Amino acid sequence: MERIAMTQDERDWLEWLKRARDGVITQRKAAEKMGVTERWVHELLRRMAERGDAVVVHGLRGRPSNRGIGKDTEQRAIEALKDPEWHDFGPTFASEQLAKRHGIVASKETVRRWMIEAGLWQSRSRVVKDVHVWRPRRSSYGELVQWDTSDHDWLEGRGEPVKHLVRLIDDATSRSWGRFVWRDATRENMGVLWEYLERNGRMADVYTDRDSMFAVPRKPHESEQDRKRTDRLTQIGRALRELGIGWIAAFSPQAKGRVERSFQTDQDRMIKQLRLARVTTMSQANEFLEKEYWPEWNERFAKPVSGIADVHRPLTPHTDLAASLSHVEHPMIYNDYTFSFAGQKYQIVREGVVAGMKRQRIRVEVRLDGSIHARFEGSYVSIKECVAGAQILPPVHKTSARKDHNAGGKSRWMRDFWNQQQAPPLWRAIRESNAGS
Repeated sequence: MERIAMTQDERDWLEWLKRARDGVITQRKAAEKMGVTERWVHELLRRMAERGDAVVVHGLRGRPSNRGIGKDTEQRAIEALKDPEWHDFGPTFASEQLAKRHGIVASKETVRRWMIEAGLWQSRSRVVKDVHVWRPRRSSYGELVQWDTSDHDWLEGRGEPVKHLVRLIDDATSRSWGRFVWRDATRENMGVLWEYLERNGRMADVYTDRDSMFAVPRKPHESEQDRKRTDRLTQIGRALRELGIGWIAAFSPQAKGRVERSFQTDQDRMIKQLRLARVTTMSQANEFLEKEYWPEWNERFAKPVSGIADVHRPLTPHTDLAASLSHVEHPMIYNDYTFSFAGQKYQIVREGVVAGMKRQRIRVEVRLDGSIHARFEGSYVSIKECVAGAQILPPVHKTSARKDHNAGGKSRWMRDFWNQQQAPPLWRAIRESNAGS
C-alpha cells in the first residue's frame, strides 16, 4: 500500500470529504467546514473516486518548482559570496549586491539558505534587549533634524584616514545628508550645515548632544539658572540663533536614537560599499556619499515626503550664510579707529570711519574660506593690518557701505572645501589673508 504524507489540514479535508461521500453530512456542510465552495467539494469528490485519498495532496508536491533557481546560478552566487571582500556580508545585504553586481535575483531567505549550506553564515537566535520607550516621530518634514558625528575607520585603513562622518537626519522622514570631514570641529560642522541649508532650507529645530561645539558648560559653582541667564553661546549656537533655528539638547544617546541607529546601519552597509567601490581618498568618499549612498538611503529607508508638510523655510537674499556660519568676535574700537584681533592690530580705512565709532564694539567675522570681514552697526567696513610707524588717518564723513551677500545661498565657496586636509589655525589664516591683500 502506498504511503501518503499529509499535513493536519489535509487530513481534516479528507475526513470531511469522506463524510460527504458517505452521506453523513451534505456537500454544503462539508464546504463550510473546509472553507471552499460547494462546487469545489463536488469536484474533489469526483476526483476522489479516481485518485483515492491522494486527492487532498497538492499535485506539485515533491516536484521541483517552476520558479526555482537553477544549480548553475546558485553555484555562481556561492562563488561570489566566497569573495574575500564579501566575508562579512549578511544575507540581506548580500542579496542586494548579488542583484546589483551579478544580476542574480534571489530573496534574502534563499541567500541565507545558500550561505548556511556553504558554511558562510551561522544561524543565531535573537536576544531580547532592553526596551526603551520610543518617542513618536515629528509630523512635519524639517520640523526637527538630528545632528551628530560618527567616529569610525570608514576606509578600513585604505588610503587616507577618513575617520569622521557628520550626518543630519530628519526626524519625521529619516531623509539624510552628511559629509566625511577631517576632524569633528566647528568649522567642518558649519560646512555640512551650510550644504544642508542650501539644499533644503532652514529647519525649525536641530537636536544634538551637549558637545562643547553646541553647548557652553557651566562654570564652577554656577547653577543651571545662572548659566541660562548669562546666555553664553558657542559659535554654532550663535549661528543657529542668527538663522532662526532652534536648538534642543539630548541628555542621553537613546534620546537621539534615530541618528544613532542610522550610524549602526552606516557602519555595516557603507563600509562594505566603500570597499566594493575601491574608495581610498576623502574626495572619493564624499563623491560616493553624494552620488550613490544618500540617494540610495533616502530611496530605501526614508519615508516619502509626499503628503507630509514641509516646514523648511527657504533662504532669501537677506540670509547671509557666509556671515552667520563664521567665527565671530566683537573687539573694541580704540580712539585711533583701530582694534586688536587674534594677536594682530587692524585699522579701519578712511572711507569706513564714522562718528561715534570710538570705544564701540565691531563685529569681526572669520569666514569658512579664511577671509576676514568687519561690520559696524550693520554695515561692512574695509580694514587693513596696521604696519609699525604708519600714520593713522583722521575720520571722514560716512560713505555708502559695501554690501556683502552670498547671492541668496548660491555661493561657490564650497568648491574644494572638503579636499582640504586641515583647517589652518586662526592666527595663520589671518596672516595669510593679510599677506594676500
